[in-house]
Amino acid sequence: MPNERLRAAMAAGGWTYAALAAKVEVDPKSVERWVNLNRTPRRTTAMVAAETLGEDVHALWPALRQARAARAVSPELVALYEQRADLPVSAFVEMLTQARERVDVLVYAAVFLHEAYPRLNDLLRERAASGCAVRIAVGDANSPNVQQRGQEEKFGHGIESRCRLALMHYRPLLDTPGIEVRTHGTTLYNSLYRADDQLMANAHVWGVNAYGAPVWHLRRHSEGGMFDTYVQSFNAVWATATPVEER
Repeated sequence: MPNERLRAAMAAGGWTYAALAAKVEVDPKSVERWVNLNRTPRRTTAMVAAETLGEDVHALWPALRQARAARAVSPELVALYEQRADLPVSAFVEMLTQARERVDVLVYAAVFLHEAYPRLNDLLRERAASGCAVRIAVGDANSPNVQQRGQEEKFGHGIESRCRLALMHYRPLLDTPGIEVRTHGTTLYNSLYRADDQLMANAHVWGVNAYGAPVWHLRRHSEGGMFDTYVQSFNAVWATATPVEER
């Protein structure tokens, strides 16, 4: 089916195949295929042609709009889960098991990990013994931001008790070389679970418990991508967090 919009635009401006081809630096046969076979040129070429014709590039080649949307999906996105409850704990465990250099956990409580996988502390000790730097940041139960989160997710004081429970779970790790545990009082927008170049980000949604909110699994693809954005966020919170002392 011919590209009639393009044909009309060329006719209105008196453009021949050869003249437009010369302007955008392509072969005249390419322009002919754009018109008669409705072929879509490369985006950069299409933008020059559209500007030359005084037309909107997406009006001439709607497929470019779809192509842009397709490329908007980050190459770092491995998987997207509608809610954390859809993600088996084994997925977190498998990711942490693969860590060779670093494990970072930033949460308010996330007691589901210890409850569903009682060997979590053993796993973290094994990772630390193999050379991993392990950093765990849990919510400070006395922080106004943590308490506010409890009210927002309609869990009341439950979140404070969960933060204390999480800290109780991690306390046995305080004397383990290579493992640091801190408490933070930040407004947390995502719970983060990182193992080297992989990361699970559990979104925080107002009025919804974390288990009912989405999770995206990322794998670092290039410098400055989504993965690095979350790592920078973790580091910023970590810098404000308070080290937990051994009793």
